[in-house]
Amino acid sequence: MTVLASLLLADSRLPTGGHAHSGGVEAAVERGLLRDEADLALFLAGRLLGTGPVVAAVAAVGCLLAAGAAPVDWARWDTAVSARTPSAAAREASRAQGAALLRTGRRVWPSTALEALSRTGRPHHPLVLGAVVAAAGDGAGAAALLALHHLLGGACAAAVRLLGLDPIAVAAVQAYASRSAEQVALGAARLAREAVAQQETRLLPSTGTPLPEVLAELHARTEVALFAS
Repeated sequence: MTVLASLLLADSRLPTGGHAHSGGVEAAVERGLLRDEADLALFLAGRLLGTGPVVAAVAAVGCLLAAGAAPVDWARWDTAVSARTPSAAAREASRAQGAALLRTGRRVWPSTALEALSRTGRPHHPLVLGAVVAAAGDGAGAAALLALHHLLGGACAAAVRLLGLDPIAVAAVQAYASRSAEQVALGAARLAREAVAQQETRLLPSTGTPLPEVLAELHARTEVALFAS
């Protein structure tokens, strides 16, 4: 993948619908659990250790599968993502973002893998992200990093909009979190390669924490909200 292609995939202005999702930040803000930059830093640290390894590994898997020559049972890997996402609301948010990214990816980086993935219906976002990275010409490591970049960036952008935080201070929080994200991505990519080599979905990480899942369900029941999730 060229540098410009990677920058485009990382850019929040790419029309994939990510701007409509806060990653749990809105629900946390509404309940007073996230009030300032320090709270945001703790929130991101928790997301990196909980959801982070899962989305990074799944993105890496999606990239490896899309780049391979063998036919892929995309539905089987997609089901593995659902099994690692207890909240129905969180699953719906992931599928909504996946569908939007898939629609964009098929137009910008057409590939047989993306066409095959589209026939599964509405696949999860990290799986689609990995397949798009492969279509753009990069590997599993880049896919894992991009998944974590979006995890952090979406939450930070939402925090600025919801709380009016200093954008420069929030950028510093994200930069600090990104140092840990690089290590998470390395481990996730390694697990992804093992899982694909053995064609075993059980080798994917199953880390997570209850709070984001609870917040996702509470947010889905909110009558008036700025973000879809």
